[in-house]
Amino acid sequence: MKFIISRDQLITSVQDVMKAISSRTVIPILTGIKIEAKKHGIILTGSDSDISIESYIPAEQDENVNIEHIEEGSIVLQAKYFPDIVRKLPEKMVEIESDENLKLTIRSGKAEFNLNGQDAEEYPQLPTLQTDESFEMPTDLLKSLTKQTVFAVSTMETRPILTGVHMKLNANTLTFTATDSHRLASREIPVNETNVEFSNIVVPGKSLTELNKILGDTPEPVEISVTNNQILFRTKHLKFMSRLLDGNYPETSRLIPDQSKTVLHVKTKELLNTIDRASLLAKEERNNVVKLTTEGDHLVEITSNSPEVGTVAEEITVQSMEGEELKISFSSKYMIDALKAIEYDDVKIEFTGAMRPFIIRPANEDPILQLILPVRTY
Repeated sequence: MKFIISRDQLITSVQDVMKAISSRTVIPILTGIKIEAKKHGIILTGSDSDISIESYIPAEQDENVNIEHIEEGSIVLQAKYFPDIVRKLPEKMVEIESDENLKLTIRSGKAEFNLNGQDAEEYPQLPTLQTDESFEMPTDLLKSLTKQTVFAVSTMETRPILTGVHMKLNANTLTFTATDSHRLASREIPVNETNVEFSNIVVPGKSLTELNKILGDTPEPVEISVTNNQILFRTKHLKFMSRLLDGNYPETSRLIPDQSKTVLHVKTKELLNTIDRASLLAKEERNNVVKLTTEGDHLVEITSNSPEVGTVAEEITVQSMEGEELKISFSSKYMIDALKAIEYDDVKIEFTGAMRPFIIRPANEDPILQLILPVRTY
C-alpha cells in the first residue's frame, strides 16, 4: 500500500474516526484505525462495535487532487500513536507506505516514522445495512434536533432504554424525544416526502453526541437508514453507524399536561441569566434547587437559599402573566439546560400547579417542548 496525501485532510479524517475507537474494547484489533487505499481514494475506519465510523477521502474532488501515487492495499494501525504522529509532522504532504510484512513508513519532510501494523483481514467486517428504509434531511437540522433533545437522556444505567433518544417517523413528521424521568425534551420536524415509518427506534445518546461533533453545519443532506438493530447516518464522505437500544421506550405523551393554570411569557436570555445567578448559591445542594414565585403586575421573583452559604433573590419582569398565582421549586440545572436548548428569544412557560410538571416552549409555537418535574421543598 502506498499513497501521498495532504496532512490536514488526513488529520480531519483521523479525528472523525477516532471518536468511535475505545481503549476499553474487548476485541484488541478494534483499538486500531483501519486504512484502505483504493484507486479512487482512501477509507479510514474506527469502531468499538457499538459505533462504527467510516471516513472517505476521494483522490480527486472538484478538480483538486487530494491523494497521489496510490498503490492499493490495507492495514490496521495503533490508534494510540498514529493520530499524534500525523498531527506533528513537519510538512503539508505525507507519504504513507506499507510492505508485505505489515511495516508502515510515514514520511514528511525530513521526519520518518516506522510503525508495526496489523492485518486488515482480521478487522471485523462492519455490518452492512440492507434496507430500503431510508430518508434524507439537512445536516444542520439533524444537528439542532439532536442538540435540543440529547441533553435530557438519562446517565444512569439502571434503565438503559432512557440513555437513548427515541425517534419516531410518522406521516412525514420526525420526532426526537429524550427523558431521564425528571425532565423531557422533544422536538418534531417535517420530513420530505417519504414512505418510511417507524416508531420504536432508540439511538444511544452517546452515539448522537459523537455524531454531532463530526457533522458540519451545512444544509447538505444526510441520509438516515434504519434496521431493527442498527442506524446509519450517511453524508457525502462519512458513514456513521450505531447500534440501537433494545426494549420499549416508555409512552411519554401522557406526561404532557393538556391544560395550564399559570402561563408566563418571558425573554429567554433574561430568565436564563437570572436562574444562573440564583444557582450560584445552590451549588452544594444535590439538585441546585431554585424557587419561582409570581408577584403579580408582570413580576416574578427567583430565589435560592443554601442554609450554610446564604440566600439570593432577584426580580424579573415578564412580558405577560395569565392565570393563578404560583410558587414552584425546580432544579436550576434542568431549567438552564432547557432554556439553552430553545434557540428562540421568547419562551412561554405553562404551569399546572406547584407539584405538576411544567412545560417550556418557544413563544412562536415551534414544536420544541421542554418538560420539567418540580422539586418538593418543605
